[in-house]
Amino acid sequence: MEPTPADRALREAADRAIAYLHSVRDRPVTASPEALRRLDDLRHPLPQSGLDASAVISRLDEIGSPATTATAGGRYFGLVIGGALPATVAASWLAAAWDQNACFRATSPIAATLEDVALTWLIDLFGLPSGTAGGFVTGASMANVTALAAARHAILARQGWDVEAKGLYGAPELRVIVSDEVHVTVLKALSLLGLGRDRVIRVPTDTQGRMRIDALPALDDHTILCIQAGNVNTGAFDPAAEICLRAKKAGAWVHVDGAFGLWAIANPAMTAISAGFAEADSWATDGHKWLNVPYDSGIVFVRNPADLREAMAATAVYHAQGEAGGREPAHYTPESSRRARGVEIWAALLNLGRDGISDLIDRTCRHARAFAQALQDEGYDILNDVVLNQVLVSFGSPEETRAVIARIQADGICWCGGTVWQGRTAMRISVCNWSTTDADVQMSIAAMLSAGRQVVSTSRPGT
Repeated sequence: MEPTPADRALREAADRAIAYLHSVRDRPVTASPEALRRLDDLRHPLPQSGLDASAVISRLDEIGSPATTATAGGRYFGLVIGGALPATVAASWLAAAWDQNACFRATSPIAATLEDVALTWLIDLFGLPSGTAGGFVTGASMANVTALAAARHAILARQGWDVEAKGLYGAPELRVIVSDEVHVTVLKALSLLGLGRDRVIRVPTDTQGRMRIDALPALDDHTILCIQAGNVNTGAFDPAAEICLRAKKAGAWVHVDGAFGLWAIANPAMTAISAGFAEADSWATDGHKWLNVPYDSGIVFVRNPADLREAMAATAVYHAQGEAGGREPAHYTPESSRRARGVEIWAALLNLGRDGISDLIDRTCRHARAFAQALQDEGYDILNDVVLNQVLVSFGSPEETRAVIARIQADGICWCGGTVWQGRTAMRISVCNWSTTDADVQMSIAAMLSAGRQVVSTSRPGT
């Protein structure tokens, strides 16, 4: 059968995407100045007559692909960004062709079924309580919002207050406790929920960013306590076992911000640092970080399904959409109409299996240790205990460290960002990508050492 214009556009897009993925490993991580200048070619008035689909794809690839940051390659170590497993990219293409609205089971039986299956697998993988409910959202930011909305509902409902109907006007007061190392997305979630980011009680942390048990205030049944699985700078885990034990006795709600660190639970070798997290009441994590699925992808879990459903349920016009046929996705997330995010997560879990997920965690952590050892051997200060996939390194003074980071980013062999850790300026290396190889690590180490030597030779002549 003669291919239609739509067929030709789809095949051209697939060919161009495959070519991009083949080339991205060999190009600089940063976009070239020429590629950035070409972006101005996209800034023109909306044409009176549109282009055909193939022409649109051609322009998108020829101008857009060179102007990407090569996060899909193996040498991007900035923020906490994973790549995308080939199976998940392919699954995403097929899901886009399906164009499913994952709102209800009736709007997409396949999306609802894959969510059911993926949630069952994830709950088991993380060792969460049987019966835990979950939802698929845009990322850990929205997962935190969703989980904390469930916490707000549960605590106020115990006191006879319907926050979904009455709001917070006149509601009993809630206490929110966080660590001094709380991630900004948790504070943003609290502000969106009307709980206030400046009203939190902050708990001091130790040298690795772990919440100090001895500084934990008294807990009660009006309290939401937010803890971390994986500090964004050090990778450290709060002492969940002791915290959850105290919270349970007091009737407080424990929420876990596990944007990337929650995945460490899937590695049997990390049971010591991840102990106790399954005793919490809610959890938030990302799929597009350590699981390596395409953006955007987050998952929320809540121990008591009723708390999540009551906080999120789509009522009124959708009242007739019950759950007689199974879990209705729209009743467990803030969004109604949304893409079928569970497809890529299901694909990643099936593609990797338990052993593959454990190996992915182990391999990236091994890469992080290799970075730390090589930089330490060169005489640079490693500022954290490398217990996970995060490394903090100081190259000397704040000015020298910032200069090294700038050289590395401009060089394009790899990419790392800067941070300030307990008063010291540092470069953060975050290893999350499935495709990072030993060769990528060695090439990146060489680039880092070269940048460090150049900066030191300039700032400390004669050293």
